[in-house]
Amino acid sequence: MIQLIFAALFFLGLHFGIAGSSLRVRSIEVLGAKGYRITFSTLSVLGLYWLAHAYRAAPYVETWGQLSGLKPVAAPLVLLAFLLVVLGVTTPNPTAVDGEKLLQEDGAAAGVLRITRHPFLWGVAIWAFSHLVVNGDLAALILFGSLLVLVVGGMFSIDAKRRQACGQHWSRYAEATSLWPFQAILAGRNRLVWREFKWWQLTLGVVLWAAVMHFHRAWFGVAPWG
Repeated sequence: MIQLIFAALFFLGLHFGIAGSSLRVRSIEVLGAKGYRITFSTLSVLGLYWLAHAYRAAPYVETWGQLSGLKPVAAPLVLLAFLLVVLGVTTPNPTAVDGEKLLQEDGAAAGVLRITRHPFLWGVAIWAFSHLVVNGDLAALILFGSLLVLVVGGMFSIDAKRRQACGQHWSRYAEATSLWPFQAILAGRNRLVWREFKWWQLTLGVVLWAAVMHFHRAWFGVAPWG
């Protein structure tokens, strides 16, 4: 369990302590923009591997216990998470790396970005929250809890960095979108346009979700349905 705690601290520290602080600017000055991205990406991958390895090796320590009765509820939530992740990855987004230039274009808030400007991070958040609640053990609390803290905190951190770096362009985009899902739509600052959602994006999300559900027991040793 100690290894898992250190892995979670490393992963959170990497993102909040470097990417989300003034150390990012200093690192770019030393390594260059490309060098920083390569180094940060490499450390992130290694951090994820360490987390996964430590989680598999961690002993089972029950907290509230496995809530098998909630698995039928968790499954569609995970489907929603997959859809948001796929839509987030395949939709040009001003909050993504090197996405700032999109803020100068008209119609930057299109497709899933009308729902939230952080679809990928919300997908990971829903996935992590579902697994945290259903598993009900200490290792799951550390792993999925740290990921949940990371992505939710990351949304606010990204918004703050874009606000500082992009000024008025960001303010215009932020006014037309929202961090919280559907907030801008409910406030009348945006609206859903269904034709902006591509069929292949939705199909890919469903196919990936179905594949993970089908192979979940073989890959992770736990049945997703009960």
